[in-house]
Amino acid sequence: SVLFVKMIKWFLAALVLSLTESGKPPRPQLPSYIKVCHRSDPNLNDCVRESVERIRPYLSQGIPELEIPGCEPLILPEIVMNQGKGSIMVQSKYKDMQIYGPSQFKLRSVKVDTEKNKVKIKLYLPRLEMIGNYSIQGRIMMLPIAGHGISTGNYTDIEATAVMQGEKYEKDGETYLNIKEFHTDFSIGHASVHLTNLFEGDKQLGDSMNEFLNDNWKSLAEEIKPILEKTISDLFKKFSNKIYQKYPLDVLLPP
Repeated sequence: SVLFVKMIKWFLAALVLSLTESGKPPRPQLPSYIKVCHRSDPNLNDCVRESVERIRPYLSQGIPELEIPGCEPLILPEIVMNQGKGSIMVQSKYKDMQIYGPSQFKLRSVKVDTEKNKVKIKLYLPRLEMIGNYSIQGRIMMLPIAGHGISTGNYTDIEATAVMQGEKYEKDGETYLNIKEFHTDFSIGHASVHLTNLFEGDKQLGDSMNEFLNDNWKSLAEEIKPILEKTISDLFKKFSNKIYQKYPLDVLLPP
């Protein structure tokens, strides 16, 4: 009957309204294992630190609800390093780099400035191992280098600082945060690298070049550091904004 149809329509409308707030889409909820911190908390930095520590066990496999990919290994799809000045003049590309060890970080400090929408994190990484495909052509400290194959690297005692700068914006009656700047800076205690198939597989030349790279790793690392920092910053800026675009500020960091 017409009355029955109207009742069904009313029921469906009431159901939809019950799932929304003033007609707005329902707020997404954070996973239950995440400790929520309040921006009015006088000990906010300590709370955020504890929250990060709580999600550590989940980082290796990733957190789909936050669109955080697994970091054991962390995948860098591509790193392009075209260096045309200083002691390194090369064109190189690294693809499908797998990085092992990121989840073993130790937090040094966390500083959250809610007024300036700024976060600064200092952390220590005992060890990172990297493996992936590479191609390289050019000169390093006047020595020619050429090859394509597998690149492996071991890096220890890494001190890193990350600074995020956000800006607020409104969407659907909610306040969100957009990360407009993400900067990283790091120092490495020690590094060792190995490149296979250098000089079309010439073992003697390849061994000599790998020995040279390891003997001079510190000065070479300083040369390529800006490119690596930008690559890492761009990657984590992308990850961060996926989270901030999904959750309103009052869900991530309520008053």
